[in-house]
Amino acid sequence: MSQESQVEFMRNRKQRHRSSRSKKGFGGRLAAELKDWLLTAVVVFALMSVLNIFVFNISTVKGQSMQPTLVEGERLFINKLSLMFVNPKHGDVVILHDPSTGPSRKDFLVKRVIGIPGDIIEVKDHQLYVNGKIVNEPYIDTEIEDPDFAALTVESGNYFVMGDNRHASASKDSRYFGSIPQDMIVGRADYIWWPLSKLKGL
Repeated sequence: MSQESQVEFMRNRKQRHRSSRSKKGFGGRLAAELKDWLLTAVVVFALMSVLNIFVFNISTVKGQSMQPTLVEGERLFINKLSLMFVNPKHGDVVILHDPSTGPSRKDFLVKRVIGIPGDIIEVKDHQLYVNGKIVNEPYIDTEIEDPDFAALTVESGNYFVMGDNRHASASKDSRYFGSIPQDMIVGRADYIWWPLSKLKGL
């Protein structure tokens, strides 16, 4: 082999070596980046899961029981953390497990807190009374069309909830299944976040 051929052979060998090393380096970088991406995805998923369980949730309104305040399809920001420190209060809009049974049972309901423990609730002449006083309800668009009911006392640790839709048979609530224990309340609906044109606090 001539000297020129030897030089050319060595040059080609070095180029092949550099190309092989470059490919290995690229593969190593790709594997490292993929590992970092997967680790980030796992951390984000775990963090969102914890937040979803203990801090907040997003819920979609289904049905018409909270009209005119809430309309089917609207999305609500549910604050779970607040109820760890304060009890539900009059007027709060809350998400709760459906305590009813039967084919019409849903996983969750959205209702308004009308009575807290110890309150006396009654409907007289199609008007809502709490502790003997008529309740001002600016969020409704009609008087209560369902039958009146006699005064009842909300049990300790329980809450009386109703839907804002007061048309006849429009809301399945505490008038149907009674007051609910606090541990059935998942969280407080703080505001409508979608559609953005209806963004507002509750």
